[in-house]
Amino acid sequence: MTEVMLLFAEVRTEAGLDGLGFSYAKRAGGPAQFAHAREVAPDLLGEDPNDIGRLWTKLVWAGASVGRGGAATQALAAIDVALWDLKARRAGLPLAKLLGAHRDSVRCYNTSGGFLHEPIERVLDNATATLESGVGGVKIKVGQPDRRADLRRVAAVRAHLGDDVPLMVDANQQWDRPTAARVCHDLEEFGLVWIEEPLDAYDAQGHADLARALVTPVATGEMLTSVAEHDELIRHRAADILQPDAPRIGGITQFLRLATLAEHADLGLAPHFAMELHVHLAAAYPHEPWVEHFDWLYPLFNERLVTEGGRMRLSDRPGLGITLSDQARAWTVDTVAFGEHCSEQADGP
Repeated sequence: MTEVMLLFAEVRTEAGLDGLGFSYAKRAGGPAQFAHAREVAPDLLGEDPNDIGRLWTKLVWAGASVGRGGAATQALAAIDVALWDLKARRAGLPLAKLLGAHRDSVRCYNTSGGFLHEPIERVLDNATATLESGVGGVKIKVGQPDRRADLRRVAAVRAHLGDDVPLMVDANQQWDRPTAARVCHDLEEFGLVWIEEPLDAYDAQGHADLARALVTPVATGEMLTSVAEHDELIRHRAADILQPDAPRIGGITQFLRLATLAEHADLGLAPHFAMELHVHLAAAYPHEPWVEHFDWLYPLFNERLVTEGGRMRLSDRPGLGITLSDQARAWTVDTVAFGEHCSEQADGP
């Protein structure tokens, strides 16, 4: 992976109040999101920004012919997040407090130190640095052609961390059903918090069969792009822990719908990526969740989240609590603006 493309939406009311939202695409997809957002955004002009659910529906129907998932609703996610940020800023509350927080900090784990290209010595050093930074858990990647190599890496990390440090593994959809059954059975001895994406993200039945067979929880959901797709996982009891990604499923409005379904099914929650947003949504989930710590987006924002004692703390800043950095604006490759005091721009920061 060589790049992450971010789609930012900045909204402003007639009273001069602002909100900031974002969506993203790893590898391809960013230009498609931008093109769709550019097409439907004018439908917001003159609307009441308080009516976020109605506005999401209005925008999704404006692009109904391209569906209710994927790039189309990911484009809407940036706008939806900006409207929620605006509402929380106007109330003078962090977003989590506006939604109704159950906690002021959330358990967090780090993924970025455990990728497959890293030699095991580096993975162990990264795990130590993760814990020293205040992050509470470590996740490493598995899914190599030789499953014995996966097991050796997991054994080495578990021995390095000891039995009490939360450890997760992520296969990123690399196994077929027979391989997943074998490897997941062998992984049971390591006391993992979860085994993530052992199968194709859309194989609800296969995940359900694994979840029933294992003591270790099964986690999945990050690649899905709508509430309806996640509902298939819930209906099949295909995961013990759901891992939705708010920008991928259409924003905060859709995430809250999914969170209600997940709570009703008594499922765990561990949102994927975008910790600057997901720490708020996780803090508002009734069951104790996890948030994934990734520092990849650090250059884009002026603020930093605090991790200590294995938890990520909510800030007391209103809204999402983030503002765009000068670096983010310098990296911008295209913009468009709508409204009485705006003129359309292109190919500029």
